Amino acid sequence: MIKLKKFSLTIATFLFAVGMISPLSSNNSVVSADIIANPVISRNCPAYSNHDQEIKYANDDAYFSFWNSEVSTYLAYDLSAVPENERKEVLAVWYNTTGAFDYTVLDYSSSISMPTDYTIEVNSAPGGTYPETGWKTIETVENNTCHSRQHAVNMEGYNWIRINITGADGKDSGRVSINFDIHNTSEGISDSWIFYGDSITACGMHNCYGTGFATYVNRLDSRYFPAQENGGIGGIMSTHGAKNIERWLSVFPGKYVSVAYGTNDCWGNQTGAEKYYENTAFMVEKIIESGKVPIVPTIPYSTEPGITPHLDSYNEMVHKIYETYPEVVKGPDFATIFKENPEYLSADGVHPNDTGYDRMRQIWAETMYETIYKSESTTPPADNQTLPGDINGDSVVNALDLHKLITYFLGTEQNIEVSNADIDKNNRIDIADLINLKAMLLI
Repeated sequence: MIKLKKFSLTIATFLFAVGMISPLSSNNSVVSADIIANPVISRNCPAYSNHDQEIKYANDDAYFSFWNSEVSTYLAYDLSAVPENERKEVLAVWYNTTGAFDYTVLDYSSSISMPTDYTIEVNSAPGGTYPETGWKTIETVENNTCHSRQHAVNMEGYNWIRINITGADGKDSGRVSINFDIHNTSEGISDSWIFYGDSITACGMHNCYGTGFATYVNRLDSRYFPAQENGGIGGIMSTHGAKNIERWLSVFPGKYVSVAYGTNDCWGNQTGAEKYYENTAFMVEKIIESGKVPIVPTIPYSTEPGITPHLDSYNEMVHKIYETYPEVVKGPDFATIFKENPEYLSADGVHPNDTGYDRMRQIWAETMYETIYKSESTTPPADNQTLPGDINGDSVVNALDLHKLITYFLGTEQNIEVSNADIDKNNRIDIADLINLKAMLLI
């Protein structure tokens, strides 16, 4: 096998530098195989707290209701009735209703009953009676600034999990208000999402106002109930996203990351389309570098006179992102959807109305289900056989394998299935294999 020397290039630069590789088809029909389900396993399980008022609201299926408590407080779940093989690894996720995902980005934002200092803990005591001792701290969080968080937790050998909250809104007193879910990730964190964006995302992608993205996905396919955070912040532009994306990604253990900025950028042409592209490309590259999957929708159509004249030039930059970065999943085409359905817009001509926001969440679920959840992969090989193109060894061939092979050429990835990467079977891994893999995905 010939191993190429390392390059200090971006993925996009590499793709075009080889001179023979054109971007992937924009239909995204083979972006991913079936997502491994990460179902909620804490729904209505026995819950305990030193402030147990309204505790049933913490883990019921209604996200418009919340468990409220005074700080300091804990919320503990007895998961002993869940089969051990379904809780070896879990994702602990809490949600709060603060309007801005990160209240520190803009000066006028503030938090509302949001956990800022807490620990995630586990306990091996038998189920049935709340254990006062024996708690083991898995993760400690201080000075949190986000209104929701996901935590990967190894629960093998443990029956209990709790969030122990010592600070809310940056104080060691006050109130806290959350929903708290535990997802089974024993086969890996796969069905986990975050949607970064401006006020359209902030107002539309909460899971507590109307039917949420996760519930819509579940209605399409009952195997799935994704962990889904709303990363929207009203009033921000792509520049804010680019400035904070690395910090935000550092505390997000999930897989799918949407970036949906642009409305404020083109409102009066504040950043200019080229700067918007530069910022979005930067965020996309950081998402790819973190091993996650970037998703970019088009910028929604608007009737606001300060936006409409500039919208097409900005959405041209979105399509340039699709062409330059084949790893990007195309999100919903909100430019077309809202133009064809202006009744979805509110009186300001910018933000959707209640019906529009509900359709937005539903369209997100439908689009991602067709694009990502449905399997469009090749048939897994028989035992002891190789599957050409299965670069990451997960028994399917999709765009994640393309990404892994590209990063191998760039020198940032070493762990690949070598026999599967040699697609043309000439006993070396070279550019021809990359071209062949791209052709396989376009079939």
